[in-house]
Amino acid sequence: MKLLEGKVALITGASRGIGKAIAIAFAQQGASVAFTDMRRDELMESTEREIQALGVKAMGYASDASSFDDSERTVDEIAREFGRIDILVNNAGITRDNLLMRMVEADWDLVIKVNLKSVFNLTKAVQKYMLKQRSGSIINMSSVVGVNGNGGQSNYSASKAGLIGFTKSIAQELGSRNIRCNAIAPGYIETEMTAKLSEEVRTQWAQQIPLRRGGKPEDVAQACVFFASDLSGYVTGQVLSVCGGMST
Repeated sequence: MKLLEGKVALITGASRGIGKAIAIAFAQQGASVAFTDMRRDELMESTEREIQALGVKAMGYASDASSFDDSERTVDEIAREFGRIDILVNNAGITRDNLLMRMVEADWDLVIKVNLKSVFNLTKAVQKYMLKQRSGSIINMSSVVGVNGNGGQSNYSASKAGLIGFTKSIAQELGSRNIRCNAIAPGYIETEMTAKLSEEVRTQWAQQIPLRRGGKPEDVAQACVFFASDLSGYVTGQVLSVCGGMST
């Protein structure tokens, strides 16, 4: 039997990159997958078809995770369509990097809204279904930057550190109802975004990592499978760094 057979997962920001890798890994383990992104376009539809080809039910939804009302509407729609929600992966996020002296208020506010408020929105909307089921796994995508900080990323670091505090609090609130909440802190993961960096910069990053390479989206996805499945049935309130030893 597959690890996630019979479960329904909701993943935010999953048309590409790490979110898409998580959706595919979940489907390979038998889960039905609902995923969101800002708009329903060819990218979302292509991802939807790719997941469906694995033999599971999958649907993409256009939704703004940073909007409380939009998040509630989308979660209710998914619950009606799929019948339940067993797993929530709060993956949606953005960066607006700059030194604090040059950072404008709008870039601070946007990063906090998208990266942190979205997790409040989705978790609050999903918990009512998990409470009725008396089961569930919530996985929040933090970052090694949220653990260690990083110059030029004070907004991003603050949002990802906030996720860790939120994760530990929700684990304490919902644990008695058999609902677990954990966080993953990826390090340097090779995605479309990092591919835009120069070869020199990517090499410098790799030299700072004990494993001497960047991670793959699939590395993060497999950690999510662990937290989503019964393999981690006695694990909650924890932060797992998937960083090749970067934060050691």
